[in-house]
Amino acid sequence: MWSDTIQVTTSSRSAAVDITRAVSGKIQEKGVSEGLCVVYVPHTTAGVTINEGADPAVMDDVMTTLDSMVPWRGPYKHMEGNSAAHIKTSLVGSSVQILVEKGRLQLGTWQRIFLCEFDGPRTRKVRIALIPASA
Repeated sequence: MWSDTIQVTTSSRSAAVDITRAVSGKIQEKGVSEGLCVVYVPHTTAGVTINEGADPAVMDDVMTTLDSMVPWRGPYKHMEGNSAAHIKTSLVGSSVQILVEKGRLQLGTWQRIFLCEFDGPRTRKVRIALIPASA
């Protein structure tokens, strides 16, 4: 297994940043042709998801719906004032897994990998690990 880290800088409180190209680049850079890629975000106020990337309106809709479901201001007890970001991260999740075959991520035609920022702007770390297929 190998792992690496990329950094993603976000420019607003909430954002969905397509990181597919960066993740694919790390897979190709390592030269592993078969296995399982794990993308993990080690933050409590940012997550990662796979969704449609052909139409940017899809992720806009996802982020708008999350903002509606979990408003920034609410009856939260967390003193730091960013409870909404923590809740959204719990809903979206902190990792995704993608099969790798012939050195390529096996995403569907329209699928892309998105870092979901919920408490930005910030610079986020994204961990990428590849577990090679056993012979």
